Amino acid sequence: MTLPAWAQVSEKRLAHIERVTMLLNTWAAAMRLPREQVLLWLDAGRLHDAVRDMPTEELRALTGDRQSPEGLLHGPAAALMLEREGESRRELLDAIRYHTVGSTSWGMVGKALYMADFLEPGRKFARTDRQFLVGLVPTAFDAVFGQVVRMRLEWAVREGNYIFPETVSLWNNLR
Repeated sequence: MTLPAWAQVSEKRLAHIERVTMLLNTWAAAMRLPREQVLLWLDAGRLHDAVRDMPTEELRALTGDRQSPEGLLHGPAAALMLEREGESRRELLDAIRYHTVGSTSWGMVGKALYMADFLEPGRKFARTDRQFLVGLVPTAFDAVFGQVVRMRLEWAVREGNYIFPETVSLWNNLR
């Protein structure tokens, strides 16, 4: 797995990135996506958490965001780093930027990354349900996406977590 020189990931995070990328590659192959789309999906998986282990203050300095919770900074920061390097694929940048909260403007790569990040097999919760959904993605992409959004919302409500406006918009946009 080749990451940019500016990437800051632990071994545990790298293993997560590899599992997400593997899922995306498996789905893309099963869906027989064009090579350009496959590469886009693989780049999304490879780069989505590239700065996840960067210290919070560095993430805040990079993004200029002093208010968002720590866990929401790495997507926008990675997208900014990629833009600085000349990345111009808007679909990729938006997939990475919003992969933790969702976006109503996503195309397939954003939705695929959102699902893969949630469904990857290294996560310990709801393994049977998530494994079932993994197998459905190639043939029921939009339905599984809706189910993943629902599961993430249900978890946030159950845990008493804040539900971000982007996530609410994403849910409302599914209707």
